[in-house]
Amino acid sequence: MNKLYWLDQIKLQDRAKVGDKAFYLSKIIQRGYPAIPGFVVSAEILREFLENLNSSESLVADLPHSSLHLDVTNWRQLQQVASRLRQEILTATVTQEWVSPIFQAAREWQTSCLILRPSLTVSTATPGINNNISGLLESVFCQCEPEAIALALKRTWSQIFRARSLLYWQHLGINLQQINLAVLVQPVENAIASGSLTTNASGWEIESTLGLGIAIALGEVQPDVYYIQPGTGVVLEQQLGNKMLGYSVDDAASGAFLQPLPNSALTPDRTCLITYMLPEAQQKQYSLQEEYLQQIIALGTQLVSELGKTFTIKWTITQQTTSGKLHITQVSPSQSIPHTHFIKGLGAAGGRVIATALVITNPQQKPEQLPKGVILVVPTITPDWLPLLQQVGGIITEQGGLTSHAAILARELGITAVVNATSATTLIQTGERLLLDGDRGEVSRIKGDSKEEINKGREENLLTSHHPKPKAPHPAVTSHLPMIATQLLVNLSQSTLIEQVQNLPVDGVGLLRSELMVLNILNGQHPNTWILSGRQAELLELWSEQIMQFARAFAPRPVFYRSLDWRSQDLPSLRDSLESSSQSMLGERGTFSYLQNPAVFELELKALASVQQAGYTNVNLLLPFVRTVEEFIFCRRKVEQAFLTEVAQFQLWMMAEVPSVLFLLPEYVKAGAGGISIGTNDLTQLLLGVDREQGQLAKVFDERHPAVMSAIAQLIQMAQSAGIPCSICGQAPALYPEIIDKLVEWGITSISVEPEAVERTYQAIARAEQRLILAAARRKLN
Repeated sequence: MNKLYWLDQIKLQDRAKVGDKAFYLSKIIQRGYPAIPGFVVSAEILREFLENLNSSESLVADLPHSSLHLDVTNWRQLQQVASRLRQEILTATVTQEWVSPIFQAAREWQTSCLILRPSLTVSTATPGINNNISGLLESVFCQCEPEAIALALKRTWSQIFRARSLLYWQHLGINLQQINLAVLVQPVENAIASGSLTTNASGWEIESTLGLGIAIALGEVQPDVYYIQPGTGVVLEQQLGNKMLGYSVDDAASGAFLQPLPNSALTPDRTCLITYMLPEAQQKQYSLQEEYLQQIIALGTQLVSELGKTFTIKWTITQQTTSGKLHITQVSPSQSIPHTHFIKGLGAAGGRVIATALVITNPQQKPEQLPKGVILVVPTITPDWLPLLQQVGGIITEQGGLTSHAAILARELGITAVVNATSATTLIQTGERLLLDGDRGEVSRIKGDSKEEINKGREENLLTSHHPKPKAPHPAVTSHLPMIATQLLVNLSQSTLIEQVQNLPVDGVGLLRSELMVLNILNGQHPNTWILSGRQAELLELWSEQIMQFARAFAPRPVFYRSLDWRSQDLPSLRDSLESSSQSMLGERGTFSYLQNPAVFELELKALASVQQAGYTNVNLLLPFVRTVEEFIFCRRKVEQAFLTEVAQFQLWMMAEVPSVLFLLPEYVKAGAGGISIGTNDLTQLLLGVDREQGQLAKVFDERHPAVMSAIAQLIQMAQSAGIPCSICGQAPALYPEIIDKLVEWGITSISVEPEAVERTYQAIARAEQRLILAAARRKLN
């Protein structure tokens, strides 16, 4: 095997062999800064590995010379090719000639756990590309054992053949021969705290969490944030994050005795790490003691002379016998695209997009269509904007919270969005190029409009957007996912997303939003208008076909169709003369509106009956915003009159979102409710008295509030006592995956989330179930 490249010995001419991540870290180490030690398995080893793959398949045999250019419009083929290539790599053998030197070198650290960080350089004439690929590949953890090291190497290498990676290579015309993927190997030590420091001329930002930094990387905690004034190091502001869990090294893996942490479990695919629940007292405290905070600020001040005013470092404070020691784990130089952050809002749908702004100051005056790829800037968005949003690249609204219509629509459609961006329509002008960061909730202006800057922007869009647009392939969900007992369902409304979503690891559709689904067929007219103008049969056919598309795609998995839940102010362009002009937060919505005017509800039931008659028995009905038992009984009778209950598999459920259900659930069950689905959005606003559309009250509107969590726990327990299933379909599990631990512990039957949250929710459920199993096993042993 070629020699290993130790960080403290890497030279300039080694850069292509060790990759940029290792190269920049080596420069810092060699200049005396504190950093985690490590060595690099050079990019040449991957080339040799691919050359030695033994397969009769031409796809694999030609791999070392492949252009990697596929028909990316055929997303199914792209997924299949990616899966086949990765499987070939994962099942191949890494020779002992390579593994043994790595193992022997790593043993010198006397650690039980290693991290393998991809260190990538791409040989291309495209400017700035290597500054934009850091988020493409992920680190891999493994035990310090030969077999584990070999598997971790293969898992790291295989990432360049993921669907997302293949899409990127094809987009930029990059061949495999231009990709230099080295692997930086470092020891993992238990940490007091970990996080990042990001600097620029206008301000510094420190993020921090307790334990290892993987909790931030996986999005499982909301880190503490400290805003620092450059030059002076003064802490201008600090915000307490939401930290329910932490990660530590499983020292028992090496044979050392470690007192098991409470509520802890080995993490899937990370068998040298343990997750553990933080005590409630620690959750309410900042993760950085003052002395550590000042050390990070001082280190950043020193690095300005080495790296300039704009850079990012990741750091960790490792545990020592009496105190902690600050180390740098990663270094990223200044961003290739200059920008200045000038608006701060709430990050409603993740990703980063660079595009031209289109400002609309009056949301009542919707255009007939929008230019493709623009960042739409508007005071607010109501559901009837949905048909216009399909082509936009990003969304900025001045109003709204994380559960507003704009936020929900953006997450389902995979559009990067920032809401509650005060004065956005005043501060932004149509035609400006913006960088929209949906993770940080920030809007920045891009300096320069040259062709080079535009190309850089396209690269950043492709790499950093966490939620691809609907026509892009969804990130691959591998066959290596652990089994889970809690059902995972998906929230949907758009038939255009069916093909991408139906093969995700979900047990069905937990919430089919009818009010958004039918916007695609109403042509801007209220259903009552269709009925009164004699077009009921035409509308019934269109409505039935819409539902049937979901039934057909997911059969035999269940689809829970939620009947219409409109407020007149939500759909100003579809208001009907039969409706009240009330502008209240609640409106004449849900099942109450069916009593006032049953014609549309009866049409919905006929559409469901048509789907049943077509042979699909997997569609169920979910009644929204039920205020009284009398309303439920009225709807149940209508359901019976439509003969839906003649199909044995049919289930009639109700949303649990009006607080009165906490007192009336036994009565609803007696009246025929076959299950409940908790709607955390409305339940939270009604319990806390906060309008979910008001972003300025975002700190008050919190589904994790003790009152809301207590209500959810009570509903789950009451459902168990009544012998009916209990699901949850609000935004809470997707926005705050840390509460999934509690939901699983309390016995939730199923969790339904947006498509973009399926993968992380699956993993969160798996971890929660593993912790419960482990805790039960320990109790049994004791």
